[in-house]
Amino acid sequence: MRIRRTSEYRVHRGRSRSFRTRHFIVAWAPGEQGHSRLGLTVSKKVGNSPQRSRVKRLLREWFRLERHGLHGDWDLVVIARSGAPSLHQQDVQQELGEFLSWINRRQATRRPAPTAGN
Repeated sequence: MRIRRTSEYRVHRGRSRSFRTRHFIVAWAPGEQGHSRLGLTVSKKVGNSPQRSRVKRLLREWFRLERHGLHGDWDLVVIARSGAPSLHQQDVQQELGEFLSWINRRQATRRPAPTAGN
């Protein structure tokens, strides 16, 4: 359920689009694994090691709770921005909930692929 290898991040970067919130950038691309996956990027600009680890825990928990609410299979890379360590789980849920609403609306309005008979 995770994007871990540098090569996976590179492939994702080449085919992804991004959605920005105040404390996060979510790079999303259609998944090719049959399920949604999560990748995390939390640089030293965000804070010291305990702060970065806390942000990663919050993001993994968000994904664990919300991955079934995603319509379709997506590869998501969440990039934390400065200020993220001050957030609580509810703040992360609310901020990334905007992304979930947006991506689900987008998925619902997509046209189905034409079939051979049409």
